[in-house]
Amino acid sequence: MEISSNYHLPLVFLSIIIAIIDSFAALDLAIRIAKAKKGISRNIWLICGAFAMGMGIWSMHFIAMLAFHLSINVSYNLVVVIVSIVPAILASWLALRIVTKPSLKTAQVIIGAFFMAIGIVSMHYIGMEAMVMKGNITYNPFLWGLSAVIAFITSLVALYLLFSIRQNSERPRVWLRKTISAIIMGFAISGMHYTGMAAATFNHDCNQMNMSGVSFDSTFFAYVIGLGMLIILGVVFISVIVDKRFESQVVESERKFQSVIESANDAIIIMDSEGTIISWNNGARNIFGYEEREIIGKNLQVIMPNSYRVTHQEGMKRFISTGQPHVIGKTVELEGLHKDSSVFPIELSLATWVEEGNTYFSSMIRDITERKRTEAKINQMVYLDPLTGLPNRRLLNDRLSLALDQAEKNKQTIGIMFIDLDRFKYINDTLGHAIGDKLLIDVAKRIQACVKKTDTVCRQGGDEFIILFPNTTTDEITKKAQKIIDLVGQSLMINEHEMFVTPSIGISLYPTDGWDIETLIKHADTAMYRAKEHGKNNFQFYTPDMNEAVTKKMQLEIGMRKALERGEFKLHYQPQVDVKTGNIIGVEALIRWLHPELGPISPAEFIPLAEETGLIIPIGEWVLYEACRQNKAWQNMGYPPIRVAVNISSRQFQQPNLVDVVKHTLNETGLDSEYLELELTESIIQDSNYAITTMEKLKEMGIRLSIDDFGTGYSSLSYLKLLPINSLKIDQAFIKNIFTDAKDTALVQTIIDMAHNLDLKVIAEGIESSEQLYYLQQRQCNEGQGYFFSRPIPAEEMLRVFDRQVLIIDY
Repeated sequence: MEISSNYHLPLVFLSIIIAIIDSFAALDLAIRIAKAKKGISRNIWLICGAFAMGMGIWSMHFIAMLAFHLSINVSYNLVVVIVSIVPAILASWLALRIVTKPSLKTAQVIIGAFFMAIGIVSMHYIGMEAMVMKGNITYNPFLWGLSAVIAFITSLVALYLLFSIRQNSERPRVWLRKTISAIIMGFAISGMHYTGMAAATFNHDCNQMNMSGVSFDSTFFAYVIGLGMLIILGVVFISVIVDKRFESQVVESERKFQSVIESANDAIIIMDSEGTIISWNNGARNIFGYEEREIIGKNLQVIMPNSYRVTHQEGMKRFISTGQPHVIGKTVELEGLHKDSSVFPIELSLATWVEEGNTYFSSMIRDITERKRTEAKINQMVYLDPLTGLPNRRLLNDRLSLALDQAEKNKQTIGIMFIDLDRFKYINDTLGHAIGDKLLIDVAKRIQACVKKTDTVCRQGGDEFIILFPNTTTDEITKKAQKIIDLVGQSLMINEHEMFVTPSIGISLYPTDGWDIETLIKHADTAMYRAKEHGKNNFQFYTPDMNEAVTKKMQLEIGMRKALERGEFKLHYQPQVDVKTGNIIGVEALIRWLHPELGPISPAEFIPLAEETGLIIPIGEWVLYEACRQNKAWQNMGYPPIRVAVNISSRQFQQPNLVDVVKHTLNETGLDSEYLELELTESIIQDSNYAITTMEKLKEMGIRLSIDDFGTGYSSLSYLKLLPINSLKIDQAFIKNIFTDAKDTALVQTIIDMAHNLDLKVIAEGIESSEQLYYLQQRQCNEGQGYFFSRPIPAEEMLRVFDRQVLIIDY
């Protein structure tokens, strides 16, 4: 006999509402699980989500069963009830597992929906079997099959809806789509349950024995389950909301962090434990040339030169297996490989971390090409001469120090060659520093061409070069010195100027000439000065006696600095005579030095040293003042006024205050300017514009000007017509040989004729015989001086000469 039944409608509505809410929760869970990172976090969400969703489906089913009232008493087998929960949870787990995959294939959906349907149908009919009553249940095969079909279709629709909502979770108004989808899913799940219930027919069975079961107020218990399920779903929704907020904060932080990464000029690259690139910023694109879409998924070795790849791979494997870092946490300099296959220097900082059991690496890479260029420039500034590119003294000292250590260990000979260019200052002064710099560059190349790569050519400064010859011999260094002299001495063509420059070379050897850097270089320098003294354009090996000459030179320099204060300088005067009348028309003031220890010092010995040290300036001013003072004193003594000739050195003439010094001297001594003659050398007038301006100022003061030692310099004859001079002095070297050298005879005649044609007077120096005097008289020379008339004598002896008046001896 069939048992009558009815539904408690409020519970029916509650079951449908729970189905809808559970479906909505399932949609949120699918989105959360998909966004969760792989690993523990995702698994926790998946398990908890499957439990909540499964319990929701089961509670809807159980509440719906409790809403079904039979006319007989019904109790429930608690074990079977609990067992019915399991298929619901497994079906929910399978659904969430499928829809959170990156893509959804049709076969996966159908198979998944099939197993989900089995789980839901199993849950439903196992739950039906939990009913304990005096009756039995028979099923309408059609409705039973329909309920299974509905379960399959519901699962299929649920999977598509879950996947669709998950994929479109960022679109606007997604909540509306979720609500509609939840309603569809809720009604579909409910429809399957109530179809299954409709398939069941309950019949009385008086023979069935009483079975143990749990009896309770079904309506009250249904509301309790519903309330409990709503609480569980509420916890789910709260968890989802909290996770959303946390996610939004994380997303915002990641967005900010990503913006920092993207705006960084350095390359920031993230890799997995296999070296596969998973993150690539704009800095990396700019440095290596690869777009993000080209490089993601490729191994980091794609940006490494071949020489680094094996080492990098072995290093990663070693770290992953041992956990011992070698490069991680440090900054190292390597090389990177650009997309265009060019190799460039990089600076790499490597870090690592472990996330959910997986090891990741982050690389911060900086292109240090510019820094390397700057370092090279700094090194060049520190160790190389900026003009010639040769090593400087600092680098030479480093290499020489190493060479000395090697030589001491292996008993080798080291050679030091000190080179100074002859007449370079003259070229620099006459043609300008630009020409001088080009000359130094060409000379440096010629010197380098004479040595081996193992030798070091260094520019000491100015026109000085030093060469280091490690492990050499005397014969070898001799040949190289001669080779340098031959090659450097060849003509140079610079800016259409053909010029010649010669080297003076000094050589010292280790260990015979010294054991340390300073001694070897000092001795080579000393030997170079000996080469200068031997006529330049030659080389000299250092010998111990050279130190005596250097010591004397230093003694002279120190003595000269004190000589003015101590009154050790004296002036001697040599008469200048009119060669026709024999009358004294002037004197030339010549300096003499009586050293308190060394005795008389020749001007030829100390004047060049005074020029070199700059002491010629105060000495020259003293000579000028003393000569003017003495001339004025003679005039005050009643002697006829004559002119006094004072030599002006090249360095003295270049002083910008020369005119003022002369004017001040004349004012101080009271000497009229017409009685002062300044003798200038040809080298003074090489800078013609400055020379002419200065000479004109002196000439305007009434001072006589003459060119001393004419014919021994290198000035252009065209300058003579421009210079405001009064006379030319023929050097004694020409006068000495007028009877033995036809060329000197011709030169003397030419100078006299040229001077007269330019309306200049001529004075001959070094007249020592009556024959020379007679020759000069016949050639119309105007004036003369020399030992034939008088040697240079002190001022007090000049009084006897003045008393004689006429110095020409009758011949």
